[in-house]
Amino acid sequence: MPGWMRHAPRWVVVLVCVIAALLLLVGSASHTVDLVRHGLRPYDWAPGWLNLYWSSLALFDTLAAVLLLLGRRRGVDLACAVVATDTAANWYAVHALQHSHLAAEPGLQRLTAFAALVLGTAPFVRARLAG
Repeated sequence: MPGWMRHAPRWVVVLVCVIAALLLLVGSASHTVDLVRHGLRPYDWAPGWLNLYWSSLALFDTLAAVLLLLGRRRGVDLACAVVATDTAANWYAVHALQHSHLAAEPGLQRLTAFAALVLGTAPFVRARLAG
């Protein structure tokens, strides 16, 4: 890893971790509300595997957020896995299932921007965190 990645200012690392954790907790709350209100299949229009994946994010979003707030590299790794798979799942749902597009879906726009933040800053943040 290039040395300059290990020299990201500490305040930037903390700020990115806090922002990512807060946004992951927003996602967790959303998935939890869907689970409580509608059970494991909150989206009638989506296949069962996709409903199960989105429902599992109530746990995985929370876990990633907690690990980030604790300053753990595993939090960055899990956050990257969550945003990459969630973004892919949402793009699939929007395009293949709902026959819509990015411009018509503000939620997908926000999720894509969040994924860019997490994935783009991950190498810098991860280099400064403990195991």
